[in-house]
Amino acid sequence: MLILYRQFLSAFLASLLCVLGVITLQFPRMQKMINRSAKIPLSELQREVSAEKIRLEILKKIPAFGYDNIFANAVFLSFLQYFGDDIARQKTGYHLSPEYFEIILKHDPRFRLAYLSLSTSTSMYAAMPERSVQITERGLQHLRPFLPKQSYYIWRYKGIDELLFLGQSQAAKKSFQSAADWAKHYTDTESQAIAAISQSTANFLASNPNSKTAQISAWAMVLQNGVDESTRKRVIQEIEKLGGRVIQTELGAEVRFPQHD
Repeated sequence: MLILYRQFLSAFLASLLCVLGVITLQFPRMQKMINRSAKIPLSELQREVSAEKIRLEILKKIPAFGYDNIFANAVFLSFLQYFGDDIARQKTGYHLSPEYFEIILKHDPRFRLAYLSLSTSTSMYAAMPERSVQITERGLQHLRPFLPKQSYYIWRYKGIDELLFLGQSQAAKKSFQSAADWAKHYTDTESQAIAAISQSTANFLASNPNSKTAQISAWAMVLQNGVDESTRKRVIQEIEKLGGRVIQTELGAEVRFPQHD
């Protein structure tokens, strides 16, 4: 199990480089926004959020005229600016997060990395896991095991939301089983590792809906998603509550499971 997680971590960090590239390009503007947010009053920040909500409602209704991917990418960049303004979000919250992904995934349901941002921002930060699952379910209707590549990850994000934030262990079991089934279509090492981990999680939930091992496995994936320090501390606390441990090694965080489920 530990070897599988190490393989998964290495592969997942590689995929995150795509997102990090976009963030790097946007960093100067984001930094300027953050510095500005520290100076302006709450009332003005709230007005800006209200204006952004209206803008997003308009974007939901207007057509992309055949440029759906470009449209989705532009809205995703707007989301990164919104989400990356930590000071403003501490004051006004993250409740607009799902609104961005309603638009992004409507125009590009195969935007795989967007589902990760959806799950993290909407379930953990905005505390709206129901919206995250609903949006993901709509997107999954357009996906197949190879469309997009490694689409099995999206089933895992859904399973995590269901298990950790909604307490729906049976729905989570189905999602992890689907992740395993889709991953088994691939022959590469990363996909086979994910297939094994997802199958194990589904099996644990089938035999024990309250499985600590399954919950720790889900929290471990959240930990490997490149979360910020405050979220990292929360995840480690949740793992420790369930009887697990997080050990720092040269390869990164290593999760150790309790002897008994």
